[in-house]
Amino acid sequence: MRPEPSVPAHTLRLAPTASGRFSAQGALTFASARLARLAGLEALKAAAPHSLEIDCAGVATADSAGLAVLLDWLAAAKLGGHSLKFTGLPQDLTALARISELEPLLTRGV
Repeated sequence: MRPEPSVPAHTLRLAPTASGRFSAQGALTFASARLARLAGLEALKAAAPHSLEIDCAGVATADSAGLAVLLDWLAAAKLGGHSLKFTGLPQDLTALARISELEPLLTRGV
């Protein structure tokens, strides 16, 4: 049996948990932002239901680049005719959203 390849510490995984629901796990930081953005956009493209939810409780660390990724996903969802809501937002993301006056948008979704 081959060992599982190690997962880099600065990655974010989006895993489907149910129809239209995803679980975000890992880091949502400058180091993971580019790939995280692409993963989210792919999830939006592939999603059949118009109502999507991403549970962010598994996000271990986040910074302003991670906040930008979430905002980009909201914009893409709106442009694509989807609604998108985040749940389980970690404190560091809500604090960044609060000082940026984006907390209502982030917690309400589109």
